[in-house]
Amino acid sequence: MIETFFQQEEDYLVQVKNLTRVFGNQRVLRDITLNIPAGQTLVLLGESGCGKTVLMKSIIGLIRPTKGQVLFDGNDINRLNQRQISKIRTRFGFVFQNAALFDSMTIGQNVAFPLRQVGRYSNDQIREMVLSRLSEVGLPDSVVYKKPAELSGGMQKRVGLARALVMNPEIIMYDEPTTGLDPIMSDVINELILRTRIRNPVTSIVVTHDMNTAKKVADRIVMLMPEPRLDPNESQIIFDGTVAELEQCRDRRVQQFINGEAGERLMELRGEATGAGY
Repeated sequence: MIETFFQQEEDYLVQVKNLTRVFGNQRVLRDITLNIPAGQTLVLLGESGCGKTVLMKSIIGLIRPTKGQVLFDGNDINRLNQRQISKIRTRFGFVFQNAALFDSMTIGQNVAFPLRQVGRYSNDQIREMVLSRLSEVGLPDSVVYKKPAELSGGMQKRVGLARALVMNPEIIMYDEPTTGLDPIMSDVINELILRTRIRNPVTSIVVTHDMNTAKKVADRIVMLMPEPRLDPNESQIIFDGTVAELEQCRDRRVQQFINGEAGERLMELRGEATGAGY
């Protein structure tokens, strides 16, 4: 397992303690406890609706927990004022599922956006940093004048990564980074995630249901199950370990997911539909 007996609490960059999140009558996360050391690439794995993205957004403070704590570098982010949490967020980079670029801005303006928000860099410094980050993700200088609509989906994803990197973050969060991409471009993104970790001492949290991504980039994999499908006292984290340990895991639900076996799940869905009166 990733965590060891000798690891001290202060070694963890992120600590999630007994986190529960409820939306209306729906409990999405239940009593999640998770510690992430600095420098680790953690993949959050699981089927749609299991709470992966909610957990990631809770870590960055975009969603407040119904119960429990999220600590970043020892600070409970939900007890900070707006100025303090804004300062902490400059230590994060966020790669959105659909790149989330500003359509009305050029690529250069998109990547420069976080730098201009901070307001402590000259135009020359900004230009140099933007071109450097675009080069890191394999894009030529000429794209700075283009609009997002002029780029392919894979290129837009790379621009999103360049924007996430431009502030030299300590932690990068990837939300479904390969969704909508063909296998070759998906592997390009996976390679960029790996190279980012090599070039920069960065902690990464990758939310995905793509097993190729999980196996290629993960130091550690945490797999979640949808809360309604659990027994009352069962942990929502049904697996926590390395890629090698994942492949040897005997939990039937884990094996069905990693092998893409839909048989039992399809029967469950039919049962749910029958019970709902459809």
